Amino acid sequence: MDKFLNNNFSLISFLFIPTIFFWYPDWIGILGIQPYWPLFWLLPWAMIYGSANGLIIGLFLGLILDSISLGSYSHIPGLIMCGIWFGKFSIKDKVFVEHYRYGLICSIGSFLCGTSYFLQVLLKHAHDTNFAIYLPSIKNILVQVFLTGLLAPLICSQLLRLFYNPKKNSSNSF
Repeated sequence: MDKFLNNNFSLISFLFIPTIFFWYPDWIGILGIQPYWPLFWLLPWAMIYGSANGLIIGLFLGLILDSISLGSYSHIPGLIMCGIWFGKFSIKDKVFVEHYRYGLICSIGSFLCGTSYFLQVLLKHAHDTNFAIYLPSIKNILVQVFLTGLLAPLICSQLLRLFYNPKKNSSNSF
């Protein structure tokens, strides 16, 4: 059983992303806004498996989150962009990401995801005369970027250690 859990931990933890995304602890948020949880899982996974797999997993994450959310806007474009970009920091290419750079990378990824979501809202409601009603969304994006960057070094570094199996990836060196 331990061998099964160790070999498939990344896939098992993938199932918890929608749960954490919609059932998050209130004490982590600021002003009722939470960090962008899928990026914490996507960054270490894409670093290990590369950009092409990051694109595919970003697509699947977006499809799952879109299917269980009530809104008519999509998480897919932002997660695909982040999956491709995160894969560029691959362990295979020996690009080492220091502990605190996880925060910067996830902050930029959160900004990309939040901005792509915000642009979808703006494009759908571009004909509205009261544009100022959407300006508080910028505050929400910035708070989400801050929280994601704050928690990313703690969560991503631990997930990378759990996901990376040097026996399975014998050609990689960490």
